[in-house]
Amino acid sequence: MKIVYAGTPEFATLPLKNLIEAGYEVVGVVTQVDKPQGRKGVLTPPPVKTLALSYGLPVLQSEKLKNDVDALRALGGDIMVTCAYGQILTQEILDAFPLGVWNIHAGLLPKYRGASPIQSCIINGETETGVSIMKTELGLDCGDIICVEKTQILESETYGELSDRLSKIGAELLLTALTALKSGNYALQKQSEEGVGVVKKIGKEHAQIDFAKTAKEIVNLVRGTNPAPVAFTRVGDLKINVYRAEVVAVGDNEREDFQKAQIGEILADSPKRGLLVKCADGIVKLTEVQSAGGKKMSGGDFLNGRKVMKGQVFIC
Repeated sequence: MKIVYAGTPEFATLPLKNLIEAGYEVVGVVTQVDKPQGRKGVLTPPPVKTLALSYGLPVLQSEKLKNDVDALRALGGDIMVTCAYGQILTQEILDAFPLGVWNIHAGLLPKYRGASPIQSCIINGETETGVSIMKTELGLDCGDIICVEKTQILESETYGELSDRLSKIGAELLLTALTALKSGNYALQKQSEEGVGVVKKIGKEHAQIDFAKTAKEIVNLVRGTNPAPVAFTRVGDLKINVYRAEVVAVGDNEREDFQKAQIGEILADSPKRGLLVKCADGIVKLTEVQSAGGKKMSGGDFLNGRKVMKGQVFIC
């Protein structure tokens, strides 16, 4: 079984590493082109390319893979595995592999089709997610499933933390799927036509905190955008990134202030109590924050540094 592997970000590196170390014949790796990173715009290879080159594997990078099908065929694969590759595959590409194209999808199907299954399930307050390995067909994440593994989402787990766990699950599940494909001992499961959902890419425009929402919704947004695109809020001209937050009960010390305050108003006047903000149904505590050009710190230290003060109101 000669495998072509297509993937791009860090999430896709562990499944590739597992393939190689399990002794599978990976004849080539397909990934996105190098892109500028950071303030200086340094041209940086995708993590999957870096890993592939460390193993001496041929790498094909293409702006549009549909225009490079001949180069893809030349790699000599009879099966293709994709994981967070980042391009839509055409029928011509699917037809280039006699054993098909199989995708590692970091979400449960059909509810979480699309570009942001990990982030979206956290933001939506889900308590369970998983990894699905499916046969790729034309259409968005609509193929038959060969295997799936579910996992509970931990209460305070962030996008980054859950992504790391799902990458490990996907790496192991891929080996299970390939073993089944080699033996022929498997049955594909069609996706339900009910409960289909499509989640789009989570961008900066989705990451601004709206304190008119509930504390739990705000906490879930913070978790689902950590480490990127990172939730943020503003007070005056100051932008504040929020990496962690938690729901707190309205205590006796906050009750009078809470009743008088407006949505988005800072309630705490002591760093010990932390950075408390009124929201739709109570109080949310911003426990790890960062101002532009600054370092991450606790909300209490942020107050202590006079970055913000009690009575100021975050823009909703």
